[in-house]
Amino acid sequence: MSWFRREDGDTPSGPEPPDSGDRRVRTEGLWTKCPGCRAVIFKADLEANLNVCPKCQYHFKIGARQRIDLLLEPGYELVDGNLCSTDPLNFTDVKPYKQRLRAAQEQTGLNDAILNAVGRLGLHEVVLSAMEYAFIGGSMGAVVGETIARAVDRARQERKPLIVVAASGGARMMEGVVSLMQLAKISSALAQLDDARVPYICVLTDPTTGGVTASFAMLGDLNIAEPGALIGFAGPRVIEQTIRQKLPEGFQRSEFLLEKGFLDAVVHRKDLKNYVARALEFLKTPVAA
Repeated sequence: MSWFRREDGDTPSGPEPPDSGDRRVRTEGLWTKCPGCRAVIFKADLEANLNVCPKCQYHFKIGARQRIDLLLEPGYELVDGNLCSTDPLNFTDVKPYKQRLRAAQEQTGLNDAILNAVGRLGLHEVVLSAMEYAFIGGSMGAVVGETIARAVDRARQERKPLIVVAASGGARMMEGVVSLMQLAKISSALAQLDDARVPYICVLTDPTTGGVTASFAMLGDLNIAEPGALIGFAGPRVIEQTIRQKLPEGFQRSEFLLEKGFLDAVVHRKDLKNYVARALEFLKTPVAA
């Protein structure tokens, strides 16, 4: 029976060479675990499925560039990308704000947590702003506020529908009152856009919270969310500790908000582009007096 035993280091063709590390299959980084159903997914399959779990339909977070590629036709133009924060408060907590900014810029390749683009969505010429959650939690400081305000102004002047994809933890605390001012600035610009009767659609993704929810994210002519997105002002744990009550199941998730009338639709990522295109057909059609 010893004929059928394999000694340590042996292979079917004989003993393994001492240095065989380069012959081993490296799988690190090729797989990921779904936070929804805990299934292990091949990353290439996940990316081919628009970063949505093929088993439970959990929507993974994606970046601003991917959002733009998902919604706009090839050939779009990135605009308003030359703004950078000046650290107006010279803020330091665990580390200096300037250091946080440099690290986020190196990680994402962006100046701040926002990208503006002009292009076509289906047959419609649109202005699109997409937020980048990987940049300091997609927080809204002076640069994000100014960039979105410029997108609103561009949409009004060129009479192109505006689409904003929100993904944010809220206003950026490192810029204090400067970040809070952006809520009023963007909201007032959107009021002018509404007066000009130019459509505005907001797509809320996971998460959309804080000052972003309290301003432009809930001001769309149509407010759409992805499935399972966390949407609210304060987080559920903070609310529970404040009111000392247990919150309902699914509280602040997009399906719950749709049921309560805070959203117009919850749309799967694969259907989002077609849904927005159909909505624009409706919003751009003049209503008879």
